[in-house]
Amino acid sequence: MKRLAAVAGALMAAAVAGGASAQAPIQVVELFTSQGCASCPPADAAVAQLSARPELLTLSYGVTYWDSQGWKDTFAQSKFTERQWAYARGLKHSNVATPQVVINGRLDVVGQSVPDIEAALKRAALPAGGPQVTLEAGSVAISGAAPAHTAVVWLLRYEPNPITVPIKRGENGGKTLTVQHAVRELKRLGDWAGGVKSFAVPMGPTGLKTAVLLQAGNGGPILAGAKS
Repeated sequence: MKRLAAVAGALMAAAVAGGASAQAPIQVVELFTSQGCASCPPADAAVAQLSARPELLTLSYGVTYWDSQGWKDTFAQSKFTERQWAYARGLKHSNVATPQVVINGRLDVVGQSVPDIEAALKRAALPAGGPQVTLEAGSVAISGAAPAHTAVVWLLRYEPNPITVPIKRGENGGKTLTVQHAVRELKRLGDWAGGVKSFAVPMGPTGLKTAVLLQAGNGGPILAGAKS
């Protein structure tokens, strides 16, 4: 009886482990945008429309290179512009432009319509069975087989709700724009080269959501992600 119980327990553990490994990963949709760009509002709206889907992590980064064109983006940071340039290098682009939607760090589209983004998600979907990222209060744990190259662990804080911004000048002067999941903080937590590793996640500003991305180098493909 004891042997049968042990075998049953082992089978149950294997079934649970198998179910966990088959769990569909979060798909990451990153929008690079600017409140000073007349072409960006349709992409802002398209990404916002997708943001409620639980299997997606949508993030909106305000870039800085439009700030000299009459209106300074209220969410823009130089770190976000640097991230877009990192993607330009990874995706073999010679320049950056807005709007740009990057899917899982593997494919980019202008992203001015939901069908365009959904089509890109199908082409660049993260497969199941990759590294696991578990985000808890105060820490994040990463586990899995060693990647081909050391991966970067990114911590992000973003607004959980849409924010409307009245634009007074520039290409969108006179309009009121809505930004969903505006990123407020982007910080490198460290590196991961396989196995099990934990990182401390400091407390963030009150009211912001937290996400962690595991990425194959700066500007490379996303390997896994988690959100609070």
